[in-house]
Amino acid sequence: MIVKVGTGWQTLIADLSMILFMLTASAFARQDRVAHATPVVAAPRAAPRTEPVAVWIAGEGAPPLRAWLAQQPHDPRQQVTITASYAPGAMAEALDQAQTLAREAGDARVVVEPGLPGEGNNLRVVVGYDAPEARLARSLRSSAQNTPVKDRP
Repeated sequence: MIVKVGTGWQTLIADLSMILFMLTASAFARQDRVAHATPVVAAPRAAPRTEPVAVWIAGEGAPPLRAWLAQQPHDPRQQVTITASYAPGAMAEALDQAQTLAREAGDARVVVEPGLPGEGNNLRVVVGYDAPEARLARSLRSSAQNTPVKDRP
């Protein structure tokens, strides 16, 4: 009897491959057809808030917003925030007023939120050092590029 050497391991590997294939197929057959992925929800973050440098409140005797902003010291780290609060049923009017102020202010963050009943619409503009980090980094990088070489550390 002549025995071929080297054929046993090939048969063994083929058998193991078939067993692995059948186990995988049976595991897939037992799974649900629809994957139930849990939705990824970002954790809410509070808006950055700092002490205001200047506050403008709409009302009689208030200067025009554009003139008031021109009087404020300019710093690229500052953020202008327009806040409009509205009484029940007056959201559209508050949005229009906030949009008008945003056109006057230029680059500003706009927040429109419900106020307390009986208060009416309140408009407020705040200048503070609560600029988003990306914008702050961009402005610092551009100011560093504009700084003469002899003034750099």
